[in-house]
Amino acid sequence: MKGAEIMDKIYRALRVMEKGEEYKRSIVERQVEDLPEGELLIKVRYSSLNYKDALSCVGNKGVTRQYPHTPGIDAAGVVEASEDAAFQEGDEVIVTGYDLGMNTDGGFGEYIRVPAEWAVKRPEGLTLKESMMIGTAGFTATLSVHKLLLTVKKEDGEVLVTGGSGGVATIAAKILAKLGYQVVVSTGKVSTQKDPLMKLGIKDVISREEVEDTRGKPMLKSRWAGVIDTVGGNTLASVLKTVSYNGVVTTCGNVGGDRFESSVYPFILRGITLYGIDSVQCPRDHRVKIWNNLSGSWKPENLPAMTSTVSLEELDQKVTEMLEGKHAGRVVLQHRD
Repeated sequence: MKGAEIMDKIYRALRVMEKGEEYKRSIVERQVEDLPEGELLIKVRYSSLNYKDALSCVGNKGVTRQYPHTPGIDAAGVVEASEDAAFQEGDEVIVTGYDLGMNTDGGFGEYIRVPAEWAVKRPEGLTLKESMMIGTAGFTATLSVHKLLLTVKKEDGEVLVTGGSGGVATIAAKILAKLGYQVVVSTGKVSTQKDPLMKLGIKDVISREEVEDTRGKPMLKSRWAGVIDTVGGNTLASVLKTVSYNGVVTTCGNVGGDRFESSVYPFILRGITLYGIDSVQCPRDHRVKIWNNLSGSWKPENLPAMTSTVSLEELDQKVTEMLEGKHAGRVVLQHRD
């Protein structure tokens, strides 16, 4: 396709506009030439809804600094034009992380243009839609599992996953269960989420209150061989006190608060390790390795059962539900052909 034809292309996007102190979302038509610079022009087939996207949709300046803006930190699609020899027209690619959907127009538009280093070719064993069923949430979950497995073995005991109804926790639990670990999931929605979570093959579902410590003790009885924490705040502070000797805690979320208090005792008396998990600036070679894991032996089973698929017109309602805490599972945005 010639350059002029590409630049003249019209596409649809969910656009967030800043009007005084209010932020309005609407579907608009834009031209490809309006997109930022980059070596790859990608026709987006699928995206997904993450909590960071929902925050961008309501004007959170910690996520997106300038508006108008098109959110969508995940995108999967087909290369329509490339200025990089590593990618050819027609290549199917996945883009997650970096600045996509934050300050660079993201996957809630039918086209994106990004630096070539942001893209990963779709691995065999994973469709474009499945990659968005996994998305940043699943990628983050897999990074967490990878760190945990560096130290924690199946025979070491139970592994706790916090924030059980969220996308990261759900996928982390599915992967660990598939690998043969004894997985316990904590959630604030036991009454509605226990049955769906137990279907993942995990050992048990417990309440958030059973995990959180309100007494302020520096140490508690050992219980977990390892923990994948997706909540932060007091939940993170609490699990640090209950990890067994030489155990591991990974942390990747802050829905429970961006601060926590801890003493040095779990670290110097039990030798535990706390890993921070970052999916945004993950080096490309490691990113490729993680996606290869997700397309192979670590691929979560029955992905459609934990996913709802929506159109661009239906996406706004899903954003509202996520912000109101009424959402569970993964939401995939399917653009028109």
